[in-house]
Amino acid sequence: MSALTAKLLPFTLFETRRLVGGLIGIAGLAATWRIGHRLGGPVAGLIALVLLATCPLYDGNMYINAKDGPFATAMTILLLAVVRGLDEYPTPSRRTVVFVGIGIGLGFGSRVLAAVTLFVAIIALLTVLVEELQDGRRDTWRRLGGFIWSMLPAVVIGYLMMGLLWPWSVLKPLNPIYASDYFSNFFEKPWRELFEGQLYSVPDMPARYLPVMFGIQLPEIMLVLGLCGGAFAVWTSMRGRFPPSRNGALFAVVLAAFFPIVLAMVAHPAFYNGLRHFVFVAPPFAVLGGLAGAAGFDWARARGAVWITAAAVVFLGGIALPVSDIVRLHPFQYSTYNWISGGVKMAHKNFMLDYWGLAFKQTADALKAKLDAMHLKPPDGRRWIVEICGPQSSAQVELGPQFETTWDRKTADFAMMLGTFYCRDKISAPVLVDIRREGVLYGRVYDIRGMNRPRLLTEPPPS
Repeated sequence: MSALTAKLLPFTLFETRRLVGGLIGIAGLAATWRIGHRLGGPVAGLIALVLLATCPLYDGNMYINAKDGPFATAMTILLLAVVRGLDEYPTPSRRTVVFVGIGIGLGFGSRVLAAVTLFVAIIALLTVLVEELQDGRRDTWRRLGGFIWSMLPAVVIGYLMMGLLWPWSVLKPLNPIYASDYFSNFFEKPWRELFEGQLYSVPDMPARYLPVMFGIQLPEIMLVLGLCGGAFAVWTSMRGRFPPSRNGALFAVVLAAFFPIVLAMVAHPAFYNGLRHFVFVAPPFAVLGGLAGAAGFDWARARGAVWITAAAVVFLGGIALPVSDIVRLHPFQYSTYNWISGGVKMAHKNFMLDYWGLAFKQTADALKAKLDAMHLKPPDGRRWIVEICGPQSSAQVELGPQFETTWDRKTADFAMMLGTFYCRDKISAPVLVDIRREGVLYGRVYDIRGMNRPRLLTEPPPS
């Protein structure tokens, strides 16, 4: 999509991908707002929208992450469709059936991991069935059968949509299953990554990886409201304050926020690159936060203007923290660590920061500007040679054809590196470019002309 759009717009492919990713991310924000609004009213929808829009994990990945960002949006749209279908149980409208089909197609057309949301939907539907049986409804099974029958066209629509987005999946009936089996195994050469100050092989990362990373990367206000919202949704369902269909929809959101994390901790795949593979959990978590926030404002409203004012000040103060992180760290906001964890200064020596190597964009631009300002030209008959510590293909794209990138040449003109654990951060050479945020090194270029090639890598980099 980005490659096609780049042919129509006056931007580079890099810029077009950021634009398209941002637009897709906005669709995810809209879907999150709609879920919150449907389940908790306009205040809940607004709070959910604000929580997600100011979440550096979501905001950063929707621009730079061409895989997990769109998948998060697709999963949110699918969750909205599931919530809408359960809320209209047992007679969903035609529009809802079509919407569920579109959601299935978008989800599975992005990744087979969308099966998680379908599992969530089935479990939520079973809770509706159990509640109706406990209420003594004699037509419970007939209502369930009618609902399933009415949803069958959604499966057909979803299959066609999946084929449009992922043609290989429909070449053979079992291709999605083959893909699920293939991608459930770690097929790359293992590398080591930094977690809690120690290096672990990514297949052997501790099971606590996900809860720890969510605890230190999500904004404080989102963490507090999301956890309270999950507990609030379960509590209201157990007290029978809503009909079974609404309870089922609420339970679907709770499962969408927590079940993938629990499943991953049990299945224990390879964990790496922070939370980029779990961005899709942020929208339902924001919805739960919206429900808790709306309940909190209702409680404050019942006690007068002073309480409402105090609640608004606390909420705005909580939102100000991640907003300031986004502004100060841009465009590296996906590497944000929350304030209570110590921020990026703490994380620099303990966790992976710029796992996308985005610093190479600014580093390369700054190097070219520096060489132009110094009126330097490469030696006759060749290009500038740049030793790279980090993803070499990204560096080559950003530097352009007038540079040659390498990692194993005996001589080079410059050394360009990421400020990460596998790159040596102190070399006895003049520094031409230094990219920092909050005092933390993200990227650097050394002038090593006429010097022996320094050893940049402290160990093999991530693949």
